[in-house]
Amino acid sequence: MKMFIPAVMLMSSAGLLAGCTTDQYGNQHASRELKGAGIGAAGGAVVGVLTGGDVLAGAAIGAGAGAIIGAVTNDNNRYEDRDGRRYYYDNQGRRYTYDRSGRRRYR
Repeated sequence: MKMFIPAVMLMSSAGLLAGCTTDQYGNQHASRELKGAGIGAAGGAVVGVLTGGDVLAGAAIGAGAGAIIGAVTNDNNRYEDRDGRRYYYDNQGRRYTYDRSGRRRYR
């Protein structure tokens, strides 16, 4: 148990340092990893309460799993302009969007 508390403190401080990102316009927002860690921590704490286990351990495990899932599912090719319109870049550097039927539209 004595080794568990420093590990949790180290993971949570690393998560706080890497949690916020700044987009190309200078706006700061929470990263996908931070959002995943928050959702995972809440879910892990609920599972810990419902099963009668350790709530802090469940929250720590859930936060770690949520942060990993958030990092893996992050789409690095997606961008947004100031109006909230999403656009992407393919391997050749061409910019495209998706229309309502799911087809690519190059610009």
